[in-house]
Amino acid sequence: MKYMIYQMDVVVANPKENQIKIEKWVEAQVTKSKPDTIVLPEMWNAGYALDQLEELADDNGEVTIPFLRNLASKHDINIIAGSIANKKGKAIYNTSYIFNRSGELVYEYDKVHLVPMLNEPKYLNGGEQKAKIFELDGVKMGVIICYDLRFPELMRSLALQGAEVIHVVAQWPTSRKEHWKYLQYARAIENQCYVISANSSGTCNGTNFAGESLVINPSGELVTSGPPEKEATVETSIDLSIVEEIRSNIPVFTSRVPHLYGE
Repeated sequence: MKYMIYQMDVVVANPKENQIKIEKWVEAQVTKSKPDTIVLPEMWNAGYALDQLEELADDNGEVTIPFLRNLASKHDINIIAGSIANKKGKAIYNTSYIFNRSGELVYEYDKVHLVPMLNEPKYLNGGEQKAKIFELDGVKMGVIICYDLRFPELMRSLALQGAEVIHVVAQWPTSRKEHWKYLQYARAIENQCYVISANSSGTCNGTNFAGESLVINPSGELVTSGPPEKEATVETSIDLSIVEEIRSNIPVFTSRVPHLYGE
């Protein structure tokens, strides 16, 4: 499966301009090197203009869903659509959408863990639904959002559901870039799956974002990465047969004794 990851410099507080950037980027990648799946970063519609989200957030995906549906079906690509600021009723969530090649919305996830360090709980509501897997081109996959990466139980739950690839969409800061890298290596190794991340670049309200989007295989080996702190396209192909091979050689999941782990 061929992937193209957009390590995007999000235009803060400008959803329309970010849509234009994404549309141009997708058309360029499809023309250059037809991908199967593209991945976008977290909060690509508004960036971390948290105090402006009441005006900037989409309304239950009414703008974003048609936009992404059209891109997917027009170009015959799967889209791991990062995440957006998204109103649902009176609350604002950090929502990820997944589309298949036909433009069908196959999965929707609201970020569960909100970042105290960026004051997210003041402006956003945390998701209340358990993370689930979805399928693209017959491959079982999952998605989590940024700070979710720090909670191993979440990714383990996706692996136990059969996920072979777990995507991490993020706006992870440069100040904690080592955590960004090492946590992804750990999650890939412990869950014996591909971890594919899309981090943003650029700056918002004095916070620099790290870039360095990663693709790590189920052995914990780096397949490829984006450059630090600048906009880039990361291209790679993944071999799904490795997942089954690693899980057979080191049978972590059949060795588990969860009744002894407690809470």
